[in-house]
Amino acid sequence: MSARGYVTVTIGKVYDIFAGKGITKSIPAKNNAENIHRTILAVREMLPGLLFTNLVDFDTLYGHRNDPQGFAQALEEFDAALPELMAAVAPDGALFITADHGCDPTTSSTDHSREFVPLLVWGPRLRKGAFLGVRATFADIAATIAEFFGFTWEMGESFASLLWQNGP
Repeated sequence: MSARGYVTVTIGKVYDIFAGKGITKSIPAKNNAENIHRTILAVREMLPGLLFTNLVDFDTLYGHRNDPQGFAQALEEFDAALPELMAAVAPDGALFITADHGCDPTTSSTDHSREFVPLLVWGPRLRKGAFLGVRATFADIAATIAEFFGFTWEMGESFASLLWQNGP
C-alpha cells in the first residue's frame, strides 16, 4: 500500500514484526490501553490508508501466561473503548478486528492453542450482520483490503462483496 502512495501506520510492536517494511509511520505504545488510545487518536486524523495495531497484552500477558481473569478484563476494557473507536472511523472506512493466532488462557499449555481466530469487520457503510464464514487463509484479509483500495492481491480471496451494500 505504501508503494501505491497510501499511508501505512502501525501502533505498538507491529513495526518490529514487519521490520519496518512498507510502513510510513510508526507510533510506539507499551500496552493495550496505550495502543487503544493511540489508535483512536490516529484513526481520527487518518489519511486514506491502513492503520495496523497489535494489542500485545492479550498475547504476552494473558494468553501465554494462562491468565483468564486478566484476559477477560482486557476484553472488557477493549469492549468499553470500541464505541469511541467506531465513532472515529471515517464514513468510507472499515475496522477489521482479528488475531494472528489463538492462545486460550484456560488451557494447560502456554503455546498457541486455537486453530481459528475471530474476524470481525465493521464500517459505517458496510453491510451489517454479513456472515464471512470460515476463511481459508489470513491472505483473504489482505485481498479484501486491496479490493477496498482498488487493486488486487495475488494470494487469498477477497470477501469485500459480502461487506459492500452498494459496491465499493
